[in-house]
Formats: sequence, C-alpha cells, structure tokens
Amino acid sequence: MRNVLMLLSILLLINCTDDVLPKPKGYLSLKYPKKVYQKLPVKRPFTFDVLKTTNIINEPNNWLKIKYPNLNASIDITYRNVDKNMKELITEAEKLVFKHAVKAEQIMPKDFVNPNKRVFGSLYEITGNAASQLQFHVTDSTTHFLKGALYFYAKPNYDSVLPAVAYIKKDVLRLIESLEWKSNN
Repeated sequence: MRNVLMLLSILLLINCTDDVLPKPKGYLSLKYPKKVYQKLPVKRPFTFDVLKTTNIINEPNNWLKIKYPNLNASIDITYRNVDKNMKELITEAEKLVFKHAVKAEQIMPKDFVNPNKRVFGSLYEITGNAASQLQFHVTDSTTHFLKGALYFYAKPNYDSVLPAVAYIKKDVLRLIESLEWKSNN
C-alpha cells in the first residue's frame, strides 16, 4: 500500500510540471456586407440614401421603418409637418433622447448644419444599456421635421450590440448627409 501511494505521489509531481500558458484573448469578428446605397424607394416628402440590404416598411403619416434583418434592428422614422410648433417638436425629440439617461452611461450630441440643403439637426449617440443607442432629428426649420431612433429587437446589452451600432451609425450619418426635402404631397 505504501508503494502504491509513493508511486501515485511521484506520478502527480511529474505531471504537474507543465508550464501554465495564458489563453489568447478572443475578439468578436463580425463580417458585414459591402455597403451599397440607393435613394429611398418610397414616395415621401423627403428622400435620402438607404442601404440596399435593408427592408423599408411603410407606416402611416409618412413614417417608416428601416429594418436590418441580419442585425435584428430597425431605424424608426417619424415625420411631422412644422406648423409654428418647431420648439415643441425639438423639445419632444430631445425628451425622448434623455428618457434613456437612466440607463445611459453617456449621451453625446453632434449637430448638423447644411444650409445649402436646408438640413439642420442633431444626432445623439447613447452609450450604455439603453433601449436606443442612436437617435436623431432634422428639420428645414420651416416645413419639415424628421426624427429617427435605432432599436434592437433584443434586451439591451451595449457591449454585444456595439459593433452593429457602429455599422448602422455610418448609415444614419449617410441618411442625414443625403437628406433632401420635397414639396409636401
């Protein structure tokens, strides 16, 4: 019995001499398709560039939903006519942004001014586990007001959706930069 214990002890000591190697860090590697844009394929009092791989869902009152089926996300677009209520529309849009302050770690605004196209507005990037990571509003300051918000159809987990948010943010910037107003229909 003593010999068996001695043999087991020797085997354990011999097997435990391997060097401990740290495991390499794993990084999320998501592959997104090459971006190809087209003009908004539906008739609205505005037009802008949208990604061809998105699905455009018509909603009443010139609203629409830009769906990203592969990312389980959408940009919800609402449109309102301006009728001496610009301050109210901007206040309402900003109130929706700052509703996320409870869950947000930071809300970073970025202003947009394009006097040639009469496009003025703000983009808000919301970090943290908020329901919406990007929101924006744009106007021509006299007739049109457009508001948009990015939503994922999943429980908010900022670290998980961060790569998709960065991917879609480029589309939102393109939307704002390519926005053109039309005459009211």
